[in-house]
Amino acid sequence: MTTKRILAALAALCVASVSAAPGGGDRWTAEQIEVIGSLSLAALGAPPADPTNRVADDAEAAALGRRFFFDARLSSNGLVACATCHEPALGFQDGKPLAKGVGETRRRAMPIAGMAHSPFLFWDGRKDSQWAQALGPLESAVEHGGNRAQYAHVVADHYAAEYERVFGALPDLSRVPREAGSVENANAREAWARLDETQRDAVTGVFVNIGKAIAAYERTIELQRSRFDEYADALRATGRAPSNVLSSEEVAGLRLFVGEANCTRCHNGPLLTNNDFHNTGVPARAGSQPDVGRLAGAADVLRDEFNCRSRWSDAGAAQCAELEFLVADAESLAGAFKAPSLRNVAARAPYMHAGQIATLGDVLDHYNRAPAAQVGQSELEPLGLSAAQLHQIEAFLRALGGEPVE
Repeated sequence: MTTKRILAALAALCVASVSAAPGGGDRWTAEQIEVIGSLSLAALGAPPADPTNRVADDAEAAALGRRFFFDARLSSNGLVACATCHEPALGFQDGKPLAKGVGETRRRAMPIAGMAHSPFLFWDGRKDSQWAQALGPLESAVEHGGNRAQYAHVVADHYAAEYERVFGALPDLSRVPREAGSVENANAREAWARLDETQRDAVTGVFVNIGKAIAAYERTIELQRSRFDEYADALRATGRAPSNVLSSEEVAGLRLFVGEANCTRCHNGPLLTNNDFHNTGVPARAGSQPDVGRLAGAADVLRDEFNCRSRWSDAGAAQCAELEFLVADAESLAGAFKAPSLRNVAARAPYMHAGQIATLGDVLDHYNRAPAAQVGQSELEPLGLSAAQLHQIEAFLRALGGEPVE
């Protein structure tokens, strides 16, 4: 089914009502069946190629990246790893309102599974590849808190053989101090300024390759099927709703999800996200200033040292269309944030970009009321759904559970 046809079907679902019987006797139109099938994980396919990372699908790079991902030596205090905020046991997130590394950040940790399908990363889309995304926290003063020279020395001291099998010979770091980098720490920044350009490039090259190896590992993290996928696949294969897969309440929630509630406007496709940015009027955390979100993120990715068009990218200029056509100053970007995947959403409380909303029920209440945005213009309109209908949607969302697997 083409994107145009799916969108047309979604529009039709918003105005059409189809009768249903409880359980396996639910009746769906052909258009509804096709749309529901398009939401199944079976429709996902392999991640798109990443031309910016030549080792994106290299098994040895992924194995090395996995070790980096769990190594707390890649932090200023030896206590923070990527897995600190992206715990496998918690669906590769941390369950906290704000991510905490060596300090506290101002946003939630996003789940990792399926992110290889997204052209932009982070809540504000300030990175355009998984490897560039991995590098941001490493240099953040409140996340890993370290610097490039430190990380290059960790690789040379502990991973030399594995690194060289994937990326070739390590540079000579004998004259590079253990702490040097373009970071907030004044001593590290001054040491970085004393290095010549050749030394800085050599260190940055190792730093970039750490990110590319981590990205290769993250591409292997897969989502598990849910009860919804079993229902959707059987419905699409036979044209009839299977019995004993979803409860009548969950089916009613699915009907609202693809119909009257218009959830598929932003949460469509097999990952249940359009990977775009939306202003949904979510208020700032108590005591915090409003966050402009994508408005800043779009500008940041265009000037990012490690974006698709940078000299550290393995892509050619013609392969960076997402950046080429990015409009960074549109007022519509103010207060917009990435629509997260709804897969396994019931296990990912609290919600929104800074954990402002505690429960799924509260999230649905927010969308039902559609309050005005503090920054920019909210895209929401009041839904006018009853408490019973909101409960049905929540029941459906809980049927999307399925922990990511490595």
